[in-house]
Amino acid sequence: MTRHVVLLAYPDCQLLDVSGPWQVFASANALSPQPLYQLTLVAEATGPVLTNSGLGVLATHTYQQLPQLRPLDTLLVSGGSGVMQQRDVAAVKQVLCEIAPDVRRLGSICSGAFLLAEAGLLDGCRVTTHWRHAQQLAEEYPALWVEPDALYIESHGRYTSAGVTAGIDLALSLVEADHGAELAGQVARELVVFLQRPGGQSQFSEVLRRQQSAGPLRRLLDRLHADPSEAVDLESMAEQMAVSPRHLTRLFKRHLNTTPGAYVTQLRLEQARLALLNEREPLSLERLAQRWRLGGAEQLRRQFQRYYGVSPSVYRQRFASSRAAVCQEARSCP
Repeated sequence: MTRHVVLLAYPDCQLLDVSGPWQVFASANALSPQPLYQLTLVAEATGPVLTNSGLGVLATHTYQQLPQLRPLDTLLVSGGSGVMQQRDVAAVKQVLCEIAPDVRRLGSICSGAFLLAEAGLLDGCRVTTHWRHAQQLAEEYPALWVEPDALYIESHGRYTSAGVTAGIDLALSLVEADHGAELAGQVARELVVFLQRPGGQSQFSEVLRRQQSAGPLRRLLDRLHADPSEAVDLESMAEQMAVSPRHLTRLFKRHLNTTPGAYVTQLRLEQARLALLNEREPLSLERLAQRWRLGGAEQLRRQFQRYYGVSPSVYRQRFASSRAAVCQEARSCP
């Protein structure tokens, strides 16, 4: 069965929000004996659509034609600076609301969530968007449960993803759901990306911030953030940098105002903190400590208290209670 996937573009959308997911589905087609996805790009009018990078994409259909394109399997709204203007376009919101009941998977890439939210199509759902816009999304649309660290989220048949490249993560997850991990893994290898990136988007915003001041440590930090659970110590990090352990310690102090060991510990604690929020796969402190190489449960508890000012159990309880309050208000939050 060929699944019809539609991407919605508009002036000043983000190029990679369109081309990234598109390429995932196109690569799945190329790696399969027969086409698995029919791909269509829609916009206000057919023809070139200028993205916010200055490069154009070609829309073959208008969004007014969406009802005629049924049956639709998946409809994804791209993000980009132009989405704020699209929120004021009654016609696009009207057609999204009209087509939504007939689309198996309706979603957004990056700030595209603002358009779906404005149309009332995300009310009561857990959602995410680019970390830079998460607070604005939560403030302007209180009926949404915004999770700023997630790379992508499915809730009530709605799919939202974080910024830019996270659209590729979302598309890979859809391919995996449709055709299994083997094909999704082949697509990921073809595109030279993670099938499932470790951690959430906060690690990537943190990477960018750290890279600005990391100087010669940048290559090492990239490796540490890619897999915080990797077995590393001062000697192995120094060996990768081709410097002595003492000089590596000086570099960390000079550029990051910390030590190599403290940096790795904080990075692993952040992963443990995020895992505490995973209600679908609750893990004991002992398991979390083992997964992220933080010693035992007691050591994790002490370190967590030191860095975050509360115990892991209190942190988890506070999150659960605040989430329950929002769900009660929204009434349909999962």
